[in-house]
Amino acid sequence: MTAEVSNSSRFTSAADPDLTRRRLAIGFMNWAHALDHFVILIYPTVVIELAVIYGRTYASLIALATASFVAFGLFSLPAGWLADRWSRRNMMVGFYVGCGLSLIGAALAPSLAGLGIALFMLGMFAAIYHPVGTAMILENATQRGRTMAFNGVCGNLGVSLAAGITAALTAAFTWRGAFLVPGLVCVLTGAIYYWFVPADEKGHAAARSTSPDVSLSNTSAAMIFGLFIVVALSAGLVFNTISISLPKIVDERIGDGISLVMVGGLTTAVFLCGAVAQITVGRLVERFPLHILFATSAVMQFADVVWASYAAGTSLLFALAFTMAAIYGQITLNDLVIARYTADAWRGRVYAVRYFLTFMVSGVAVSMIALLYGRGGFDLVLDATAVIALGFLVAVLLIALIANGVEKARVVQQPAE
Repeated sequence: MTAEVSNSSRFTSAADPDLTRRRLAIGFMNWAHALDHFVILIYPTVVIELAVIYGRTYASLIALATASFVAFGLFSLPAGWLADRWSRRNMMVGFYVGCGLSLIGAALAPSLAGLGIALFMLGMFAAIYHPVGTAMILENATQRGRTMAFNGVCGNLGVSLAAGITAALTAAFTWRGAFLVPGLVCVLTGAIYYWFVPADEKGHAAARSTSPDVSLSNTSAAMIFGLFIVVALSAGLVFNTISISLPKIVDERIGDGISLVMVGGLTTAVFLCGAVAQITVGRLVERFPLHILFATSAVMQFADVVWASYAAGTSLLFALAFTMAAIYGQITLNDLVIARYTADAWRGRVYAVRYFLTFMVSGVAVSMIALLYGRGGFDLVLDATAVIALGFLVAVLLIALIANGVEKARVVQQPAE
């Protein structure tokens, strides 16, 4: 009896440090996800104030963010590769500190050209989070569905609060303060993260599993990979077009004469609907097959974007709220589906490709907004987004059909094992 108690005590004491380490890592990744989306969306709200200060049009100034969003996707590829080959923890230190210094540079920029360079640097360092942080979340999670859903909520909160907090900081400290305050927060967080989170253990990367949860045949893997390229591109265009243009949509189509602070507040409220959707998804994945939920979210996204393209006033707020819910729900499901069919040792690189494609098109989204808005306003922007959402829907439905066949075959084989 004494021996059993002793063994149990040793097991608990050995397990607790590991559990604490996992929780600490996940906590920092949740905060990083919120910061990542927050910092990259500061400019789309600040640009409304810059248009007044510089006497330039919204279409010309929003295009200044193109390089930032291109870098946000482009540099996810080397970030994921370096994290798998070198150190995920050290890459995240670079994320925090690099984003902070870039934001401080934006705050101190002497001209619009200097601001554009700072925004490019911000996109480069912000690109680190998704391929690296997502892999770290999955590596440390004990309940994937709920952990990924909560992490998604944190990212959503970053997006949701970006417009409101940026508008408030701009009102209090000018647009430069809207960059400077988050920059100082990022640098401080980087120092705390470096101090409290230990470096990766030697050989830890080599010890990661090389077997996925569910194996695919070469044919199924090739088909799903091709379809996920379509999904990444179309999802990226829908997400970024709506996210970047949302403050201006609210400013222009909800009502005349509303203040910048009110624009930020309403935009935040719309984005928060995505958080509710992600919490719901975290529960649903424990009860229903991933591929079925993924297909359902794709149908909802398409229908809601179409609704938003024809709505105005209060009805538009509801349409945008449901659109955000569908968009953020599919983001969490997208990551979970990839995790199910990808080994841990390769996840950093796989997510790097996924987010490279998703965020590379954010630069296209900025240019698309500028071009279409200049020719037909947000009616044309939202109509084009609906067409892209239809392409996403078709690709997801095909993935669901293939995954359904794989899962059925796996169930049939299990009794023989």
